[in-house]
Amino acid sequence: MKKIAQLLLFCLLAGGASAQVLTLKQAVQTALTNYGTIRAKTNYVKASQANVKETKREYLPDINFAAQQDYGTVNSSYGPLAAYKVPGVSSSGPALGSQNWNAAFGALYLTNVNWDFFQFGRAKEKTRVAQTVLGRDQADLDQERFQQSVKVSAAYLNLLAAQQLVISQHKNLDRAISFQTVVTARAKTGLNPGVDSSLANAEVSSARIALTNAIEFQQEQANQLAQLMQVPAPDSNNFSLDSLFISRIPNALGMAPAQPFEQHPLLKYFRERISVSNEQAKYLKTFNYPTFSLFGVFQDRGSGFSPGYAANQNAYTSDYLKGVSFGVANYLVGVGVSWNLTTPIRVHQQVAAQKWTSEGLKEEYGLIDQQLKAQVVLSETRVRNAVDNYREAPIQVKAASDAYLQKTVLYKNGLATIVDVTTAALVLNQAETQRDIAFNNVWQALLFKAASSGDFNLFYNEF
Repeated sequence: MKKIAQLLLFCLLAGGASAQVLTLKQAVQTALTNYGTIRAKTNYVKASQANVKETKREYLPDINFAAQQDYGTVNSSYGPLAAYKVPGVSSSGPALGSQNWNAAFGALYLTNVNWDFFQFGRAKEKTRVAQTVLGRDQADLDQERFQQSVKVSAAYLNLLAAQQLVISQHKNLDRAISFQTVVTARAKTGLNPGVDSSLANAEVSSARIALTNAIEFQQEQANQLAQLMQVPAPDSNNFSLDSLFISRIPNALGMAPAQPFEQHPLLKYFRERISVSNEQAKYLKTFNYPTFSLFGVFQDRGSGFSPGYAANQNAYTSDYLKGVSFGVANYLVGVGVSWNLTTPIRVHQQVAAQKWTSEGLKEEYGLIDQQLKAQVVLSETRVRNAVDNYREAPIQVKAASDAYLQKTVLYKNGLATIVDVTTAALVLNQAETQRDIAFNNVWQALLFKAASSGDFNLFYNEF
């Protein structure tokens, strides 16, 4: 069903590109749903949630049940024995003067309960470590979603700028072709030298090359956006985007971020990393102390050998049911303490290593904090510069357009050279290109401000 939904979405975005406009919000939401890294980190969060539940259940007592049924002999002998790295046999019987091969069935039924009821907070600390790991993974997911949103928005604006540049280059080519027609006609009638038509042809070729380069850049940006959205690139290597908003200045340019700077998703992630390290150090300290345990055992044994077998080696039976039936039972309850006295020596260095890790993570946090604060200051400068260029761009285009019109009229009347016209055309093309970039840069500046402050809604709520 998920694949079908993605296919339908792609059909809307790509297959019907001529009719369906891809908005920035749709692009961001598609990326947040499909992008592989986000989906992977979502699974990591789920794994951490399960780990928290598991650590809470580790405090439960161990309850073991065991049963075995055997068939064999019970010969024994006096002497010391230790089963070191080899299996031993737990046969219990009399020490006879000679070997015999009498065999019968036997059985052992055992229930064991063991509960480490007091560990100086070790179980709670382990749960806290798992909870901080969950917080770290959740913060990692949040900052990944934040960064992906910024990347998709930047790619969307870049593609929009590329599409505007293609339109400008189309206009430039149309101007060059129109002027080429005029120059060719005048050259044929002898009103202008023939070399003018060659220069006009060169200008048309230059305009076509510029248009091809603009289209290639547009295709690259469309492909980049498709990769970030995790959808197939459209056949035309282009998307139909919403370009209406870019003709105005965002309302939030002068607004302050709604959330405190300390809540920046990247800073929260680095703080959570420090928290995990600190909790791990606390958890390691609990191994310095002993463990108090409650335990209980209930055991029942069955045997085909009678109690008088030591005096009479015929006092046994090979009957299976009699051998494995319940016979002699024992129970035991107790409390115990275990403490490895050399553990504190090892744990001391483990705790020291973890503390140094925390210090390293703090340094990384300080570096990120400093970089983001510098970017916040820079973002305000970029906003001011982008607005200034936005206001100057139409003036530049108007002046360049008037100059081009003047030069073409003068040329048609024999009062200007073709070099004057081509120079004016070049200036007009540059002015239109700078206008397209200036309009787009206002939104890019707002996006940079939102990314630096950590408040993506500052940009997102404009749509």
